[in-house]
Amino acid sequence: MLPRPDASPMLPVVVTRPQQQALAFARQVEALGREAVVFPLLCIEPLDDQAELRAAMARLHDYALVVFVSPNAVDAAFACLERWPAQVPIGIVGEGSRLALSAHGVDQANATIYAPLQPDKMDSEELLAALPLASLRGQRALIVRAQQGRDLLGSALQQHAIGVDFVTAYRRLAPSLTAERRSRLLALLDDGAEWVITSSEAMRHLLEMARLAGGADRVVKLQRQRIYVSHHRIARTAESLGFTSVILTGSGDERLLAALQSTS
Repeated sequence: MLPRPDASPMLPVVVTRPQQQALAFARQVEALGREAVVFPLLCIEPLDDQAELRAAMARLHDYALVVFVSPNAVDAAFACLERWPAQVPIGIVGEGSRLALSAHGVDQANATIYAPLQPDKMDSEELLAALPLASLRGQRALIVRAQQGRDLLGSALQQHAIGVDFVTAYRRLAPSLTAERRSRLLALLDDGAEWVITSSEAMRHLLEMARLAGGADRVVKLQRQRIYVSHHRIARTAESLGFTSVILTGSGDERLLAALQSTS
């Protein structure tokens, strides 16, 4: 059961996803009657040289499994593809990736898609539990990811005698703290806001921006504001970074939106 705070004015909800995904979620927040502020904490950029990604997409038939770590990985890969080979199974770690695949015409009707079985725990560990590891033994898997990424899934697959290749599909960068963004951030910190944060990396960027924009006092103000996170790993990171009002919603937009509605 999510905690229900004492009655207070409705604060704006800050959507911190990359710009590409933030706008659609912001519209859903506004449909709840909440004000949504788009303030991306990660920038997604294409690679300067996509030769390696294109080469990997050209040899998909070599793999018994292709894992996309995010919707951005899906979009970057499909920019190099005309059509997904139906006989190549896909692994995903979140509902956002399933929606991204669907946008490219790929779903359970025309492809084998493995995903975590527990909808409230969408991560690499849960995907691993859903995979047919015995039938993958001795074959190769491809993991499509950002320039920096966790290697947990790859290491776990290798421990099951599954060969693993990685290919970088995009870059994740911290946004610049422009004068306009600094002014907006200070207003959110001083006037109050609630934050939707869906990655530990983004949370660290936010803390650093608060420090650069307003020093230790603004960092403390941020740490006292409510944040909504989608995964227990992000919640643990938030608590270790000094956040005092952390609401763990579970994965998926529906759970995030339900949490926003129930605590408003």
